[in-house]
Amino acid sequence: MGLHDLVGHDELRASLVRAHASGTLPAALLLHGPRGVGKQRLALWIAQLSVCSTPTPEGPCESCGPCRMTRSLEHPDVHWYFPLPRPKASSKQKLAEALEAARFQELADLRSASLVPSWSDDVRGLYLGTITNLRGHAAKRPTMAAGPVFIVGQAELLVPQEASPEAANALLKLLEEPPGQARFLLTSSEPGMLLPTIRSRTVPVHVPALPREAVHAFLQEHFELEEKTTAWAAHLSQGSPGRAMAFLPDDGDPGPLESLRRRAFEIVTGATASRPAEGYRLAASFPPSRARQLIDLFTFVEEWLRDLAAAAAGADELVINYDALSRLKKHADSSGIVPSRLPDAFPAVERARELARGNVNPQLVVSGLMRDLRRVILDTPSPSLPGAGR
Repeated sequence: MGLHDLVGHDELRASLVRAHASGTLPAALLLHGPRGVGKQRLALWIAQLSVCSTPTPEGPCESCGPCRMTRSLEHPDVHWYFPLPRPKASSKQKLAEALEAARFQELADLRSASLVPSWSDDVRGLYLGTITNLRGHAAKRPTMAAGPVFIVGQAELLVPQEASPEAANALLKLLEEPPGQARFLLTSSEPGMLLPTIRSRTVPVHVPALPREAVHAFLQEHFELEEKTTAWAAHLSQGSPGRAMAFLPDDGDPGPLESLRRRAFEIVTGATASRPAEGYRLAASFPPSRARQLIDLFTFVEEWLRDLAAAAAGADELVINYDALSRLKKHADSSGIVPSRLPDAFPAVERARELARGNVNPQLVVSGLMRDLRRVILDTPSPSLPGAGR
């Protein structure tokens, strides 16, 4: 089946085509913007444009051999790298081999089911072995194209977490001394997390969110679901098709983002309830490891805090989670929420996010966050929840 059609970004695509036609398209781009808006798909479209035999004023011709091979993820000079779960390996060489095997398997899966959400429960990274494999391809002569094209998705995961700091440095060396006519396309939803030296060697291109109507049309085209379900997911998408897909139900179960959204609501309401006992139970329900899975959860905590402030202030039209408006209002009334205190809660969430990036015990991170939220929002001392707060 290959890649699905690129959704939206018409003006941006037109400017990229003009730059390519005039020979001014930079060799190293950093596509940045909200998560799930199609940055990696756009990077693959740019790769297709770069190798196309007869590009048109609208972009790749879609009919030549290089175009067809790129669409089917089989072009020998287009190399797509993305975060993967860390395989078990006894040496750096075996890790690199296992990562390359896992990448090829995921590419094979994408050929048969190219529509996948931008979120998963796996802890993934861009490891040194990944960049070692990329450098190995860069050292070879291109097979068909004038130069190879390298796509590095979610490049912010080169930052040391489980990933080695050597990975970012290895990619930096390649950007400093690119082989021949190689093109590098990095994508990131958090470009500030990239090494400044990597950012300085790429030209930034902002990829914006799509109109909600475009996301809704995309869902209706590709998923056989009730209109109210696709409209609901499009509303929560914030202009991101990948985010919208992750809200959709999966065999009767909530989508991965819907599960996170519900859990985040429990954190916010539990932290600001009249009785703090619920915080103990909720914090203890988290696993004692894999803290980085909390990072996306905390984004939803921030959204619920924003919505709680809007509901408490009577600004109903600003609420993102519109399906929970009545619950938000009821909770704000029963807990005596003062909207002006909510902005002071966001630094607490950012502290918790940094602890999660450091792989601190999730139970400690969540308990500390709930304690801090309660103290800031309700302006009352709270019993110490088990944990290390800050």
